Amino acid sequence: MENINWTEEVLKRKDHLIDDLQQLLKIRSVLDEENATEDEPLGKGVKEALQYLLDLGEKDGFTAKNVGNLAGHLEMGKGNELVGILCHVDVVPEGDGWSVDPYGGEVIDGKIYARGASDDKGPTMAAYYAMKIVKDLGLPIEKRVRMIIGTDEESNWRCVEHYFQHEEMPTMGFAPDADFPIINAEKGIADYDIVLPAKMDDQQAKNTLLSFQSGRRYNMVPDFAEAVITFEGEQTDLFQQFTSFLEENELKGKYFVENGELHFELEGVSAHGMEPRNGKNAGLFLTKFLSTLELNQHGKKFVDFAVNVLLDQSRGEGLGVQFSDDITGDLTINVGKMNYDQEKGGSFGINMRYPVTFNMDKGKETITAKASEHGFSIENFSDSKPHHVDANDELIKTLQKVYEEQTGEKAELLSIGGGTYARSLKSGVAFGALFPGRPDVMHQKDEYMPVDDLLKATAIYAQAIYELAR
Repeated sequence: MENINWTEEVLKRKDHLIDDLQQLLKIRSVLDEENATEDEPLGKGVKEALQYLLDLGEKDGFTAKNVGNLAGHLEMGKGNELVGILCHVDVVPEGDGWSVDPYGGEVIDGKIYARGASDDKGPTMAAYYAMKIVKDLGLPIEKRVRMIIGTDEESNWRCVEHYFQHEEMPTMGFAPDADFPIINAEKGIADYDIVLPAKMDDQQAKNTLLSFQSGRRYNMVPDFAEAVITFEGEQTDLFQQFTSFLEENELKGKYFVENGELHFELEGVSAHGMEPRNGKNAGLFLTKFLSTLELNQHGKKFVDFAVNVLLDQSRGEGLGVQFSDDITGDLTINVGKMNYDQEKGGSFGINMRYPVTFNMDKGKETITAKASEHGFSIENFSDSKPHHVDANDELIKTLQKVYEEQTGEKAELLSIGGGTYARSLKSGVAFGALFPGRPDVMHQKDEYMPVDDLLKATAIYAQAIYELAR
C-alpha cells in the first residue's frame, strides 16, 4: 500500500466532494444568539451545519458525537494516541455587494463561490474527504484520528472551550484554517479597556466635548467616528478647518449643527486589527482634529491620551511595550473601540497582539502604570496566550515532508498575528488551505475557493493524516 497516488484517489471522489461541500455551503451558519435555544445555543443555522457534518460522517462509517450542540467530532481508528483535525462550520455574516448568491455554492470558472468557501467549509470538507480516503483504503493506522468540529470560531470560541472541558486533548494535530505551508507560531492576543473615570470637576472652556463614539470590535480598525461638541465662536471658520483637515489626510467626513450642538463625522478605512497600518483609524483621526480646539479639561484629557499615546503608535511605543522577536515579529496595538460621554467618562478598547517571547505580566504592569500616569485605569483584561511549536517537532517534520512531496515546493514555516484553533492544542499548527500567492478572500464579498486547490488540499491532508496516524 506504500505507493498510493493520493491525487488519483481524490479525483475518483471529486463529484461527491463538491456535492457534499455545496450542501454545507447552502446552510447559513451565522451566529444568531437572539433566537438561540437550549438545543441550538448559537442559533438554528449553526446547529444545522454541525448536524449536517455529523450525519454525513455517521453515514460514511465514522464514530460521530455531538458535544453539547456547541461542537462535535468524527473519529476513526484505534490506539491510545489521538491525531486531531480542528475545523469550524460557522461563518461570518455575508455582508453586501455579492455578484452571486452567498449561499449558492455555485461553481463558476473553476471556483466555488459562497460565504465559507475558503473559511472554513471548503478546507473542512477537504479534511473530511482526506479522512474518508484513508478509511476507504483500509490503510494500517496505529492511532485514532478525530475531526473536531467547532461552531463559534468567528466569535468567542465557546465551542472549543466546551469541547475540551468534556473531551480528551489530541496528542498532536492541525487546523485547516489558514495558509500553506505551515504556521507554527501565533501571537498572543490580549483585549482590554483603558478607562477614564467620570469627571469630578471640570474646568470651563470655550468648547465642551459632549460625546465621542468610534468602533464596535476590538479586532477591527474602526472606519467611522462621530464627535459632538458645544462651541463658542465663529462656526464657519471651524467647519473650514475640518474640511481642510479631511483633505490633508485624504479622508471623507461631514459636519452639521443640531439643537445648537456641532456634530463631526469622519470615515476611515477598516482593516483586521492584527495589522492596524492596513487601515485608517477613524476614531484616532477625529481626536487628532479635536486636539486643535480649546476643549474642557475632562474632554481634553480623553483627546490628549488618544493623540499622545495611541495615534500613529501601532507598535506600542506610546504605552511603553514596543517589542519584536524573530519568531513572530512586532507587537501591535489596535484601538478598536473609542467612547466618551461628558457625564460617564471615556474608554479605549485595545486589541494587542504580542510576540511569543514577550513577557505579558511585565507588559501588563507597564501599561497599567502608563495609563495611571494619565489618570486612566485598565479594565476587562483578557488574554489568549501565544502559541509556538518548535521547528524540530515530529509533527512539523511530517507535515513538511508531505507538503514538499505533494507540491514540489519548500515547506517554509510561517508565523501570524491572527489566532486559529491550532492554539487549542499543545502540539498543533495551522496547515492550509490557502496556497502561497493566492489572494486571501476570507470574510470578503464573493468569497471563493478554486476547485483545483480544494482537490490539491484534500490530497495533502490525506497523506498527512496517514503519515501522522501510522
